[in-house]
Amino acid sequence: MHSAVFLIEFGAIILGLGLLGRVAGRLKFSPIPLYLLAGLAFGNGGLLPLGASEEFVAIGAEIGVILLLLMLGLEYTASDLVSNLKTQYPAGLVDFGLNAVPGAVAALLMGWGPVPAVVLAGVTWISSSGVIAKVMGDLGRLGNRETPVILSILVLEDLAMAVYLPIVTALLAGVSLAAGSLTLAIALGVAGAVLFVAVRYGRVISRFVSSDDPEKLLLVVLGLTLLVAGVAQQLQVSAAVGAFLVGIALSGEVAEGTHTLLSPLRDLFAAVFFVFFGLHTDPASIPPVILPALALALVTACTKVATGHWAARRAGVGVKGRWRAGGTLVARGEFSIVIAGLAVTAGIEPALGPLATAYVLILVIVGPLTARYTEPLAVYLTGRRVRPGPLLASVPSPAKSPEGVSEAVPEQNQDPAGRA
Repeated sequence: MHSAVFLIEFGAIILGLGLLGRVAGRLKFSPIPLYLLAGLAFGNGGLLPLGASEEFVAIGAEIGVILLLLMLGLEYTASDLVSNLKTQYPAGLVDFGLNAVPGAVAALLMGWGPVPAVVLAGVTWISSSGVIAKVMGDLGRLGNRETPVILSILVLEDLAMAVYLPIVTALLAGVSLAAGSLTLAIALGVAGAVLFVAVRYGRVISRFVSSDDPEKLLLVVLGLTLLVAGVAQQLQVSAAVGAFLVGIALSGEVAEGTHTLLSPLRDLFAAVFFVFFGLHTDPASIPPVILPALALALVTACTKVATGHWAARRAGVGVKGRWRAGGTLVARGEFSIVIAGLAVTAGIEPALGPLATAYVLILVIVGPLTARYTEPLAVYLTGRRVRPGPLLASVPSPAKSPEGVSEAVPEQNQDPAGRA
């Protein structure tokens, strides 16, 4: 009986996701907000709460995040990663300053104290790698010039979690400085070791994984990814970081074949992840904290846009690409929920959990919208501001020099590859 209920529930979820995805495709819109709303409908306090399939959905959601980061890592080589990190680390510092500080200040203004301030700083700081990877794929932007900038910021944030999470865990548990330092040292060592292996022995790993049989390639890559992600998480390093570095280590034909094989699987489990997020949000807990959550979301959406714009400008990306980079970084998601969950478990501040949930829910819905519409909106507004008046509009174009040579106005902010 339990098995039959599970099949009915999970089958209904998958069918519903397929229909929602079809609706989003017709509207040329990212399906992520629809998946989240579906999760709210099926979660605690929703219209049709689930029971039998909730544990399976939780496991599927974790696999979804891992596959999203694996596929993102496949887009770039280890040398790309190292060069991007070397050139983009100032953007990581700007990202921390602009986005972590508002969360900490908000917690202190509400009288929560220093430890909740550190927790809320992490909630507002870290963008959602899973949501952003999905959005960039949906919008066909993986080959854009601003994408390496976005990726560098996400990687810096994910790697920073290897330092931040052990610190937060130690603060919440009230452990000694020695114990907290040991946990931090282990986390940094594991992250560094995985990165070193990915950079130094990526070709060896690719040869080991390579196979002409799609079935064997799928099993080996998926098994290796889950194994590394699990070991990384067991040692207090993000499973997402481990999966991303596995993707970085694979290159050439192996990366291309893996991308083709895993794309449908990624889309399935990524959709399950977004539903799972909604399942664990009680709609009744949102109204009491909606105003501070909205204010915090507005401030940190603007600071994320500023972060992406600054980083892309520093990298020489054109004006349109700068706005796309900023808008894409707005979404928060899985890491923010993990951080807030640690605080809720420790019981340090009852209002922190609902506030973080409402905040993330707002930005995980708004994030795909800002990714799509920030650039055209900015271009429209700046275009109106610089539109020539009647006198300037009457001047013939192109202007002629005294020698009769045309003086064409140079086109500004164009990428060498033709992308703005």
